[in-house]
Amino acid sequence: MNKLLISISFGFLFFCTGYAQRPKPTLSGDLIIFHAGSLSVPMKEISAAFKKVHPEVNILLESAGSVESARKVTDLNKPCDIVASADYKVIDNMLIPNFADWNIKFVSNEMCLVFTDKSRYSKQITDQNWFSILLQKDVAFARSDPNSDPCGYRSVMTIQLSEKYYHKPGLASNIMAKDVNYMRPKEVDLLAVLESQSVDYIFLYISVAIQHNLKYLVLPDEINLKNPKFANLYSTATVSINGKEPGQKVIMTGEPMIYGVTLITEAPNKPAALAFLQFMLSKDQGIKILEKNGQPSVIPQQNPNFDKLPMSLRPFASK
Repeated sequence: MNKLLISISFGFLFFCTGYAQRPKPTLSGDLIIFHAGSLSVPMKEISAAFKKVHPEVNILLESAGSVESARKVTDLNKPCDIVASADYKVIDNMLIPNFADWNIKFVSNEMCLVFTDKSRYSKQITDQNWFSILLQKDVAFARSDPNSDPCGYRSVMTIQLSEKYYHKPGLASNIMAKDVNYMRPKEVDLLAVLESQSVDYIFLYISVAIQHNLKYLVLPDEINLKNPKFANLYSTATVSINGKEPGQKVIMTGEPMIYGVTLITEAPNKPAALAFLQFMLSKDQGIKILEKNGQPSVIPQQNPNFDKLPMSLRPFASK
């Protein structure tokens, strides 16, 4: 009897010990993320924090204009797990339903005018005279390309809204016609021309200015695309950009800035991608990092594809 008890006890102990020592499932492999240039700084910080929890995941971040990022999936068929866009409509218009099933709106931003101490008239510029300063012959400014970057078409919208706000007929066309040679593919490319003093001012997201400790002029809410209170006013600004097919045009309509993120249907590493998205969208993890970098959360937002969201991501949207 004692031998039997010893044998059973030993077997039970072996079973428990073996179970306890069994390694927990871990995430691993490459995780490919295409993201807007304005997310570069926070995405690096979020990735570093995520890797502390999941060190076996190799995160590959690829920054570009949001439209260009979507085209890498739709036109170039590049492998990708996650696309994070500076405009949620890029995902809605270009990726859903053929390349993604849903889109989560997660942070906002606003347009501002960025400069340095060496920028001409930087001591005199205000939110009431900036447009006059940009039009000075000895002043140069830059903006990003509307066809590849939401910051580009949002810059155009801000300029259009300025004409109405300041009651200056012809202002938009005058600004748009000036310094076109300084246009760059995406908003973070503008930093180089500003820092090299090739230009005096750049149209940029306020978050990027904050992240790079740059001086910036806060623009009125009526034109900066930040305040939901002015959604109807923003909608009067429209920009035509290149569509999916050659010769096709898409009309972008102004609205309060909201970023979107999605999981690509054919994602090579869905387990890691879902874990990363849950981490990125959590208030005390990724969202905390984003807000520190000047991009306030808008979670949760109503989601037309709520029923298609993975269960782990439903807390970050509303039906």
